[in-house]
Amino acid sequence: MKYYLSVLISGILFGIGLAISGMINPQKVTDFLDVTGNWDPTLLFVMGGAVCISLPGFYLVQRREAPLFSTKFYLPSKKDLDIPLILGATLFGAGWGLAGYCPGPAIASLVSLTAEPIVFVLAMLVGQHLAKMFEAKN
Repeated sequence: MKYYLSVLISGILFGIGLAISGMINPQKVTDFLDVTGNWDPTLLFVMGGAVCISLPGFYLVQRREAPLFSTKFYLPSKKDLDIPLILGATLFGAGWGLAGYCPGPAIASLVSLTAEPIVFVLAMLVGQHLAKMFEAKN
């Protein structure tokens, strides 16, 4: 139960942070990517702040034997670049640039009850399902 409560609290905290920083507004993202037009650097500051908080967190995690509410850590171990990683990153970046949403802000934007984030999240879920079907065939 502690595990699920910590996941819920973390998700709520993340969503509040996205809302306060304005990152649930897709125009912020597209303006950040528009370096020759109406460039908005605020996303850079949000990412910089996240890195400043995350780096000490990763250091502390690596010093612990186990997480607080689980039996083991699930840290990435893959270090090689392969075609699926590059293709997935390219598709993610293209979708992010075109729509102005990535998964976290899109889910947080659902509270607006407007069509744009709802359609995006539905399309994201369909894409995840298709990816699982593709992986199962290979």
